[in-house]
Amino acid sequence: MQNWNDGHMDDGWGIAMMLTMLGIWVVLIAAIVFAIVWSVRATTTSEGASTLPPATSVPGLGSATRSAEQILAERLARGDIDAEEYRTRLDALTPPNQP
Repeated sequence: MQNWNDGHMDDGWGIAMMLTMLGIWVVLIAAIVFAIVWSVRATTTSEGASTLPPATSVPGLGSATRSAEQILAERLARGDIDAEEYRTRLDALTPPNQP
């Protein structure tokens, strides 16, 4: 029982096997984390998110108001708000006419 490993671990193979197993575990854990993150992102939906691009033109706020009105109309169509709340919020979005 004196020479039970025949000296195979003395010439660097022990370190190589240890580093290989460590590498395998790191890759396995990284793959599991990636799969969890990917599946959570794929199944998560943001409530009320619009598919319209964000309004970028600021000068007259025209496109920003239109996209806000479209979002409001979508909420009415989904039934999130009733017609009275739609009119109230639409009035708040539209700027008053200036003489």
